[in-house]
Amino acid sequence: MKIGFIAVLFFVGLMTVHTGFCQESGHLPTQAVYVELGGPGLVYSFNYDFRFDKSDMNSWGMRLGAGGYSVTDESLLTLPVQINRLYGSGRHFFELGGGATFVYYRDRWETYRIANDGHYYYETRVDKNLLWILETGDTPALMGTLNFGYRKVPEEGGFLFGVNLVPAFNQNGFWPLWAGVRFGYAF
Repeated sequence: MKIGFIAVLFFVGLMTVHTGFCQESGHLPTQAVYVELGGPGLVYSFNYDFRFDKSDMNSWGMRLGAGGYSVTDESLLTLPVQINRLYGSGRHFFELGGGATFVYYRDRWETYRIANDGHYYYETRVDKNLLWILETGDTPALMGTLNFGYRKVPEEGGFLFGVNLVPAFNQNGFWPLWAGVRFGYAF
């Protein structure tokens, strides 16, 4: 939860600093901050996306994100990184990309058990294997991701919306049907 709060503050700060630049006539919104549910961040993620060529929306770019959760004794941290390319004009773009998501997972639980001699023993166990659609194996681990989606970006910046299909793969297999939806601000 602390990670999410810090990420929100960071992205709000970025939006505040760059809002003045969006008022220029003819400015292309080649940067964006957004929250994505699902997608390469697995559960959710806060992301920063930018184009390498600031004068062309139909260019290569990169997204960097952070997501996860922490409840009781279970915690998950995901860091999605992708290279992407936009194809389109005006406000509507097809997005194509690929990258990797760093996954760190811990689940800790405590149990009592009875030994052969009749005594009770207290035991603490830690599971480092995330049982998501694909098992990650012991984490930290990397998961490959692809990205095929739609992105709506206002021509002068503003509210951004997108949906995407995100096939994922790792040493345990390939999962073609994972998706994400994003909402944010382009500037």
